[in-house]
Amino acid sequence: MDTLLVIEDDPGIQKQLKWCFPQYEVVMAQDRRSAITALRRYEPKVVTLDLGLPPDEANASEGLAVLQEILALSPDTKVIVITGNDDKTNALKAIELGAHDFYQKPIDDDILAVIIDRAFVVANIEMENNQLRQSSLEANGFIGNSPQVQHVCRMIERIAPTEITTLILGESGTGKEVIARAIHAKGPRANKPFIAINCASIPEHLLESELFGFEKGAFTGAHKTTAGKIECADGGTLFLDEIGDMPYPLQAKILRFLQEKVVERVGGRQEIPVDVKIICATHQNLEQMMLEKTFREDLFYRISEITIQNPPLRERDQDILLLARYFLQQTNQQSQHKITGFTDDAIRAMLQHPWPGNIRELQNKVKSAVIMSDNKLISTLDLALQPAEDEAEPIALNLRQIREAAEKQAITKALSLSNGNMSNTANILGITRPTLYSLMDKYMVKNE
Repeated sequence: MDTLLVIEDDPGIQKQLKWCFPQYEVVMAQDRRSAITALRRYEPKVVTLDLGLPPDEANASEGLAVLQEILALSPDTKVIVITGNDDKTNALKAIELGAHDFYQKPIDDDILAVIIDRAFVVANIEMENNQLRQSSLEANGFIGNSPQVQHVCRMIERIAPTEITTLILGESGTGKEVIARAIHAKGPRANKPFIAINCASIPEHLLESELFGFEKGAFTGAHKTTAGKIECADGGTLFLDEIGDMPYPLQAKILRFLQEKVVERVGGRQEIPVDVKIICATHQNLEQMMLEKTFREDLFYRISEITIQNPPLRERDQDILLLARYFLQQTNQQSQHKITGFTDDAIRAMLQHPWPGNIRELQNKVKSAVIMSDNKLISTLDLALQPAEDEAEPIALNLRQIREAAEKQAITKALSLSNGNMSNTANILGITRPTLYSLMDKYMVKNE
């Protein structure tokens, strides 16, 4: 049963609304403190909010403050504000702040029921869409809704059916192997081997035999003929992780294999054909390495037929909390713990932390915090993070703020692309010139 949170200080109206909606689990709150407590506990999809809350029943300041706090904590919640019958100004202000709808007293049960039912329909549709999008991302091996992650997912979808050689760039801990496995899993070779080898983790004198295999007696200890990783990947995908750390002399042999699709085992003379799809990855700056003559230019162009730039976690700030909650749920299941979430301070600290170790660091922090925490909520101390510098910062961005920032950025970019021509700018944005002028005034964008 869906939960409806009613924030109302009038006992008569509380009683009226309590029995009007038997199809919902109705939870009551009478002030800001009880409202936020109920929001955290029950996570309602829809909230009705009387703007005249104590200690300012005669005005709307407290109600508007509660509205902003609700949307900061739970941006997807549908808030229906209830105002006096002549208080249209505050009703419109609430809508501007992000409220879903408003209703003016006196309360008519049937009319309010229609508004609430419609809000639940919208909330459920949005939740289903988010779940579908999220399941698609998780199918690719990703957790995140940021534009960067969605862009990478679209590239995976297009690369997977092809035989193009792919180079994945990104810092350590960003999930480059996850991308490689997703490309393999969504392609025609999915039921064939996926063989990964980390070129940085194997000593230089062993890497060649590990890749190409060796014949019996090729060197001391070679007691039997052994196929290399490349042969083992025949028919499937070979993932060369940290190829930027491959020794320079071995790069020539890898280049020949990529061009000819044949290998020669160490100590052997026979050319062995191998059919594999090649995916490479590195955190190194290969272009700089080419200038320094530590990475072959011809090999670089051979492995980078298409390049995926995997962004660091600090550039995916809207995914940090999503990932943290995913790792929390995952660790709870593995360790039989029942941690319910994070404190506000912990959320602020996670949003401000630069995450030099990227997703791997976040996963480790959350996992250790779940194991060590004695409370239901993980704190900044549990995460071993520095407290956030600005305690006044909201713990989540308001959807309206996100939309306005995106619109302002789009207008500025379109003006730049059109060299300040207003007609061309409007065409690029797909809006009329009067709308463009209105938006420029709203966001104080100047055409310089």
